[in-house]
Amino acid sequence: MNTDLPISIVVNDELLDLFVTIKSIVNKLEAQLNFQTLAAGWYGDEENILLITLYLLSPEDFTFQQTQSHDGEFSYFADDVFSYHNQPHKQLSCFMAITETELLWLQPQEKILSGYLQKKLVKVINLIAVKLLLQKI
Repeated sequence: MNTDLPISIVVNDELLDLFVTIKSIVNKLEAQLNFQTLAAGWYGDEENILLITLYLLSPEDFTFQQTQSHDGEFSYFADDVFSYHNQPHKQLSCFMAITETELLWLQPQEKILSGYLQKKLVKVINLIAVKLLLQKI
């Protein structure tokens, strides 16, 4: 039985090619974020669970996504993070860039990628929590 988790993380192909370990890092962080949001009480009403997809994108793909039409209420969290909340379908899509500066910094030091992504993702989840009046993690 395959049950989708409320929070999923999707990494674009360019980042998958640049960072050998990013897939395993993201799998671990996805489980961690789902557990932490569960512990923070995000899923009390099982009939109204918000499905959140966090997209980690290259700078080019992030710019491209900004030009696309998406369903839902637009929110701009930072110059490298925006989201669309489709309330009727209980879905939130959040687009996050790994900026050119971050890429230059992270590529030669891939060992710090895990900690960096964890901080970035938790920060974004907490921005979503504030917007939706949920408990921060």
